Amino acid sequence: MDAIRTLHPAYFALVMATGIVSIAAHLLAMPPLAFALLAVNVVAFPALWLLTAIRIARFPREVLADVTDHQRGVGFFTAVAATSVFGSQIMILLGAWTAAMALWVMTLLLWIVLVYTVFTALTVKQAKPTLDKGISGGWLVAVVATESVSTLGSLLAPALGAGREPFLFASLAFWLAGGMLYIWLISLIFYRYTFFQFSPSDLMPPYWINMGAMAISTLAGTLLLANGGGSPLLHRIEPFTLGLTLFFWATATWWIPMLLILGFWRHVTRRFPLTYSPLYWGAVFPLGMYTVCTYRLASVAGAPFLIWIPRVGVFVALAAWALTFAGLLRALLRPGAPRPA
Repeated sequence: MDAIRTLHPAYFALVMATGIVSIAAHLLAMPPLAFALLAVNVVAFPALWLLTAIRIARFPREVLADVTDHQRGVGFFTAVAATSVFGSQIMILLGAWTAAMALWVMTLLLWIVLVYTVFTALTVKQAKPTLDKGISGGWLVAVVATESVSTLGSLLAPALGAGREPFLFASLAFWLAGGMLYIWLISLIFYRYTFFQFSPSDLMPPYWINMGAMAISTLAGTLLLANGGGSPLLHRIEPFTLGLTLFFWATATWWIPMLLILGFWRHVTRRFPLTYSPLYWGAVFPLGMYTVCTYRLASVAGAPFLIWIPRVGVFVALAAWALTFAGLLRALLRPGAPRPA
């Protein structure tokens, strides 16, 4: 029961990472792996919601403390993104449109409740940390959550026929809102990185969301472009959408060498121990998302020379997922080991 009491709000990143790596495996013609990861999510998604419901019922004070915490509060946004990614996963692998639509509605409702609840709580609380203690790459999960409403919406839209135009307009609005939110937050994060003292412990695994938020923004843009032919609005702004999508992809790509260098500095130069944490799922997700978004971009942008990136990236993402999942199993099964939270 103590494991439920201390359950990290960001644990839904497990579903995010598993879902997007499954989609990557599907796109790169690895169906057995794609469906195996789908099976993992079929168990993990309801299990995490069950544990979360028990935690809310049994430990409301701890949940409220998390909502108002500058580090843990933003972890709730993983529930939004996980719901969307799981919906995308069953839509792409199974063609389960009705179930995916139900998950999109759930995604939208969660986004409305959690985004405004968490940001309001962090705004009105009296005691606040300084910038260097309060912000991290994990804040960009808010961008991922916002873009996830757009991605699943764009996947579902083609089946709506004449009613898809309002749906696509909503997807466009969420895509643009997520892009602006990234600009706001990354400015603060980059300022914190470069103008405050930085220790290895500050470089938490969600720093990879710096890249992942731009990767899912790229994916959302490619899905809007794919819908452009049947939408008067999207057709009219195709050059703008393509340009902004390429801007997002270039930004995501810029982050990769920087994050690898910082990871080398953290674990090799400064010898910070590499032990399992649920936050590492927030590092696996961007690898899978970059693979998928580049695959889609190569198609819609007429850039087949990019296809080698997802062909390599899918193996990197699968390896990262396997290592993190092994860490989870080891943490759960090792006798006397503290349960991950």
